[in-house]
Amino acid sequence: MLYPWRMSVTATVFWIGELPSQNNPTPNTKSSWDQAWTSNFGGFDDPEPGSRVADFKTGDFRPKSFSPKLNPFYIALPYNDVISSTFHKPEASRVIPWFGRLNPEPGKTVCKGRWLQIYYNNRSCYAQWEDCGPWVTDDWEYVFGNKPPKNTSNQSAGIDISPSVRDYLGITSGQKVHWRFVEAGQVPYGPWKKYGQDTTDPTLDAQRKYLEYLRKLRDEEFQKKPIGQ
Repeated sequence: MLYPWRMSVTATVFWIGELPSQNNPTPNTKSSWDQAWTSNFGGFDDPEPGSRVADFKTGDFRPKSFSPKLNPFYIALPYNDVISSTFHKPEASRVIPWFGRLNPEPGKTVCKGRWLQIYYNNRSCYAQWEDCGPWVTDDWEYVFGNKPPKNTSNQSAGIDISPSVRDYLGITSGQKVHWRFVEAGQVPYGPWKKYGQDTTDPTLDAQRKYLEYLRKLRDEEFQKKPIGQ
């Protein structure tokens, strides 16, 4: 399935273990869906460039002080699909495209862990949805619809990105990106699968090989076509 792009969205940088500040009054020691986010990640995701590894040759993008136990390529979007551990929001089943396919138990989020493609300056990055924000948690009209973010703070920011996403894309907080949802099987191998991923999952491996096969067929067919067709 192909999901639509959200175009020219202001991105701000946030990180696991972030403490409250004037620009971000909400601490990120826990997420909307993980009460022990910092410890489950393995520690403080220090955003300072001097405290990070950012190596395209090895595909390593992480804090220097430890190897994360979760994917360091994470984002936040301003919607939470659950009210409590027993209830989804009333509109969730109607507005979330994959809700019916997953048929979740009451109160079990279907947003946590969803993959996104983020595009900036001719480069694509992939990351997982792991928290809610910036600023609001009920903006389904933007996240799943075609309206602009209703948040007006930080240049109407509509997506929070992790330091690893920032470093991979070469972006600074406040710049604009394009983003869209993607299915897990559409995510190519990259540094976003180096940590926190089960690389032995036969289903994911089969999906990856099948997509590579389809891309090869597409490229072969394209090469057969005369120029101009």
